[in-house]
Amino acid sequence: MDKIQPDEIYHLAAQSFVSYSFEDEFSTVGTNINGTHYVLAAMKERAARARFYFAASSEMYGNAKETPQDEDTAFHPRSPYGISKVAGFQLTENYRQAYKLYAVSGICFNHESPRRGFEFVSRKVVNTVARIKLGLAHELVLGNLDAKRDWGYAADYVRAMWLLLQQSEPADYVIATGESHSVKDLVETAFKHVGLDYEKYTTIDDRLYRPSEIYELRGNYAKTRKKLNWEPSVKFDRLIYMMVDSEIASLTERSSKRA
Repeated sequence: MDKIQPDEIYHLAAQSFVSYSFEDEFSTVGTNINGTHYVLAAMKERAARARFYFAASSEMYGNAKETPQDEDTAFHPRSPYGISKVAGFQLTENYRQAYKLYAVSGICFNHESPRRGFEFVSRKVVNTVARIKLGLAHELVLGNLDAKRDWGYAADYVRAMWLLLQQSEPADYVIATGESHSVKDLVETAFKHVGLDYEKYTTIDDRLYRPSEIYELRGNYAKTRKKLNWEPSVKFDRLIYMMVDSEIASLTERSSKRA
């Protein structure tokens, strides 16, 4: 903070894999809460004129009492990760109110791209579908196909993050598409794109279910649309097609290099 004297701070770092947060609650909670607190405290002491963005999460809502969820929806987190993000959200809000800092949270619903980590269901699905299409795999093993999420394109969400820090007054915003799709929809769309029937290749493993499931997350981004003039530009089907195509291209390139 002393050396750089940043104008804008985007705090995106976290242990963000929800399933792993059940396996190692302590590192998830400790890393995510303390990491956020340290950055905010350093900013307050050394770069108080900076603008701070915290990557909040739709997982904070858990099994919310209302759908879709907006900035006023109560939080009911159902995972150590969700709990840690609620704490980070409240730390950010407290620093804004107590110390008059420009500190805001973007409550991001699921945001995907070809760069998504392999541990996440979206990347697992598109990678396995690509491998099956190329004859490199024969089965996709998943848990709960009925869980519904609001999936958007990561590049759109980064644009919204930047817009949050360009406003005259700091405020929190939901970043979402307003549409939810089930994991089954994701799987079916990915297989359809390569001309295959998902039912022939998909197997359910009960061990892959979360200890406490969230049934549906869907964001209401009306405030973001109105105040920031922001809209998502990539629809669900196009996003999944983009990710599948990227996997096929990458796998094909690696195969040709080995040959």
